[in-house]
Order: sequence, then structure tokens, then C-alpha cells
Amino acid sequence: MGNRRRVAERGKTRPAVIGGMIAVVVGGAGFGAYALYGAGASADDGTRAASTDQKPKVKTGPLSATEVTTTARTFLTAWQSGKVTEAAAATDDSAAATSLLTGYAKDARIKDVTLTPGKPAGDKVPFSVKGTVSYKDTEKPLAYDSALTVVRRTSDGKPLVDWHAAVVHPDLKDGDKLVTGEAGTPPVKALDRDGGELTEKKYASIGPILDGLREKYGKEAGGKAGIELRVVRGKSAASDDLSDKTLLELSKGTPGTVKTTLDPALQAAAEKQVAKKARSSVAVVRPSTGEILAAANASPGFNTAFQGSLAPGSTMKVITSSLLIEKGLASADKKHPCPKYFTYGHWKFQNDKKFEIKDGTFKASFARSCNTAFISQAPKLEDDDLTKQAQQVFGLGMNNWAIGVPSFDGAVPVQSAAQMGASLIGQGGVRMNPLNMASVSATVKSGTFRQPYLVSPDVDGRKLATASRKMSAGTLSQLRELMAYTADYGTAAEAMAGVGGDAGAKTGSAEVDGQKKPNGWFTAYRGDLAAAGVVQQGGHGGSTAGPIVAALLKAGG
Repeated sequence: MGNRRRVAERGKTRPAVIGGMIAVVVGGAGFGAYALYGAGASADDGTRAASTDQKPKVKTGPLSATEVTTTARTFLTAWQSGKVTEAAAATDDSAAATSLLTGYAKDARIKDVTLTPGKPAGDKVPFSVKGTVSYKDTEKPLAYDSALTVVRRTSDGKPLVDWHAAVVHPDLKDGDKLVTGEAGTPPVKALDRDGGELTEKKYASIGPILDGLREKYGKEAGGKAGIELRVVRGKSAASDDLSDKTLLELSKGTPGTVKTTLDPALQAAAEKQVAKKARSSVAVVRPSTGEILAAANASPGFNTAFQGSLAPGSTMKVITSSLLIEKGLASADKKHPCPKYFTYGHWKFQNDKKFEIKDGTFKASFARSCNTAFISQAPKLEDDDLTKQAQQVFGLGMNNWAIGVPSFDGAVPVQSAAQMGASLIGQGGVRMNPLNMASVSATVKSGTFRQPYLVSPDVDGRKLATASRKMSAGTLSQLRELMAYTADYGTAAEAMAGVGGDAGAKTGSAEVDGQKKPNGWFTAYRGDLAAAGVVQQGGHGGSTAGPIVAALLKAGG
């Protein structure tokens, strides 16, 4: 359960009648709904009754302003009056609406509801909600904003509210419900590795991590639950690893304490870096232990750093290179083909700006991120070779990481033909997030996969994931050589300038359907630090995610 308040508390004020708009008013036990549309508009929305000897015509086309406001008024008036059946009948999913609106009063215990519409924008009507949440002898005011959309039913043309749970509250997903009562889990006080408290005030994107820690450790951390209004996730949201969320605390519980591995200085630096780039995320781990030292997201509502599922582009070539070297299909200083094009599985692959490297080495192809150098080896590979390499050496894609909060462990599915070729360069069905790719660099740096973790397994005795084998010493040496050369002279050189020390890096750009710019990726290590980042729709990784990652490697000393 989350322990964050997302709902602004406001004093009770009587909503005013808005000219040309809806105004829903409650006064004592009475209820009135008023709509001002101008002369005669409310009585004539342009429809006419069919003659008795003709089949009624189904109205089509865009909704009129009157249809939108009348439908919204009907729904909001009925909801505010507690007439659930009438309100649900004004929607296009009366069963789901009935269930959620019934629970709004019965389970969420929200009473004295006042709904005040705002100015419609086309078929969308915003509205504010004020009420009181009451549980036993405890009450607290509730206020938030929501919106509804009016659609035309295809069967008869009738305008109805397009039903989704978010109409009732914007934090709800379909299948979720609102519940007020004793919290399912006590709150937790999360600490960094030095004992300082982790709060959203200090670290803007820490919220999803705090939610995950409470859900995982609230019952065993020694705290006592309070009374709260919360979102209880349904199956759909739970499958997306969304945690239950606190919307309003009626009374505070006593928090238990959970210590994490986050480094306060690095976490602060990570927050500062992602604030500079929209849609950016980054994670930092310690290769020698697997401890997660920092994780931050420019968009704080979702922890992309741990739970993102994105094509990693050419950063995947780190794993692919280890496979090719092990199989004798590539060697750092040996000649390796990098043509402009290579066709495999009826797909014609090419390099960025159609470059080629004539008589170049595999190290040169890796450093310049030559796609065809990798895809040209696809005919010599089995369909499951890359999947096995990712799982057996890098510990990815087995859905068994236990870091202490929800995470996605990467996916490298078995594919064939063109999709298999695309997976070699981090496209196709391959999916990763910054934590996964930071772990890849950490594995190269340490020579051994160590599952990243945010909470020590000593706290709860959980078992960390392991890899079944290591790379050979020769393969590992060459892989480090490739990444070091890329950091010094390749596509990562500009970002890594000034990092110094025992460092290596790899850039990546991942094309995404419907995006004008690719997602930019960067993964690197220096000393006992490994980090990776992504900037969605950012462009080339070297110039977008690269500076973020490099800054954190420098900050880590």
C-alpha cells in the first residue's frame, strides 16, 4: 500500500452556478441540479421523433454541446444524489459503473458528495469532487478533480458517459476499487544506507519505491496500521506491478523501519540528472555486491528504472558480443564484416546513415555500433543461443529477481528468422530497463552476475537469483577491451570524457513504432560502479543518456 497523499484537501464551499454550464448543488437534505444553455437549447438537441410509419433513424455524427452537457448533468446529478442505478444507466457500462459507484459510498465510506462541473472541451467535461470520508469516529474532508467523456452509442445513437474507473477517481484503473479502513499494511520508514530517511521531499522520484517497500515489508517491519482511504488494485493493475495506493490518511499509523542500499549522495545526484532530461531514467549498482545505489525517473509516477520494459537497442550488443566471442564467431582484434546492408529472414538491415567499415576489426564494429557486424552472424546461430546467453551468464529474463520491490527482470525470448536477427541488436522482442542494463555492465566489470538488490536478503531471508555459469577468462577480457575502447574512441567517447580510471561503456538507440526519435540508451562502468540510463524519444544514447550515466560515475568517485 502506498503511503503518499495524492489528494488535495480543501475546505467546503458551495459551488456556484456557472453560466452556460452545469452546477450541481447540495443544501441540507435537498438537492437541485441546474443547467443554463440559452434560450430553448435544453429542450431541442436537433433530434426529431420519427413518424409512426417509419423506422427511427439512428443519430450519428459528432455530439452537440447540448448532448454533452445534458449527459454529464444526468450522470453527475444522479451520482451526487446517491441514485446509483440512474447514474450507471447514463454510462455505456452500467454493470461496472453500478459496482464502483455502490462501493464509493459503502466501501470507501465517502458521504456528503458535491460534484461541480467545469467548462466542457468538446466531448470531455472536467469536474471537481468534494466530500467527507468517515470511518467510525474519524472524519476527514476529501477533494480532487476528475473528468468524464461523452460518447455516442452505436446501436441507437444515444449519448452516454464513456465508463472507466478513472471517472470516479483519476488514480483508479479499471477493476480497481476504493476502500476506507485499517490499512492492509502498516506504513514504513525507509532509510538509506547511512540511516537517513528517504522521502519524496528529498528525492522526487522515490514514491514508487516507497510504495513497494511498504507493500513488501509493512507487516514485518514492526509498524502499526492507520486508517486510510486507498486504491485496492484489481487483477489488471496488479499484473502491471502497480502497488495499492493511499489517497487520504484519516489517522496515521506507526511506521516500521526498512533499511535500503541507496546511497544518499548518488541518489541526490541521480535525481538532479534526470530532472534535466524529460522521460529519462537511470539506475546505479555496485558490481562487487549487487547493491542498488541509486535509481531515479524524470516521470515520478512510474519506476521505469526498475519496471520499464523497453527495447535496449545497441546496448544489447554487450551480451551478443559475449556470445559471438564464446562461439568463435568474433574476436576483438580480428577482421570482421561491417557492410552497409545485410539481409536475413527477408529483412534488409542497415547501419546508422548506411555506413560501412571496410577491412575493420570486430572492436571497430563494436565501437561504432555496426548493426550488420552482428546480424551477419545470425545464420551461424541457433534460435535460442541469445536467450541462453542472457539467462545463463547475465541472469536476465527468468523472472526470478527479488530486489525488495517490484521489478522487471528483462526479456530475451527465443525468436527466429528476421526477429532473431533483430534481437542481436536489442530490437525484436528483447526488453530491458536501466536496472537490467546496469546489471549487464556490472557483470562485465566483476566477471560474475550478482542480482541487484535494494534491501539486503538478510532482512527477510529471501533467495537472490544466480546465473548458472560465467564467461571464460578470455571472453571476459575481450569484452572489457571492447567496452573500454568504445569509452575512449567510440560512440561513448564524448560522454565518457573525463570519467577516467578503469572504465567501459556502450551506447544504444532503439527504434520504436510511432516515435519520430529513437530511445537513447547508455550503459557503463567505472571502478566498483555500474550504471545505465534511457531517455525515451531522446535520440542517440551517446548524447542523451550518456551524460546522465557519466555524471553519476564521476559522482561516485
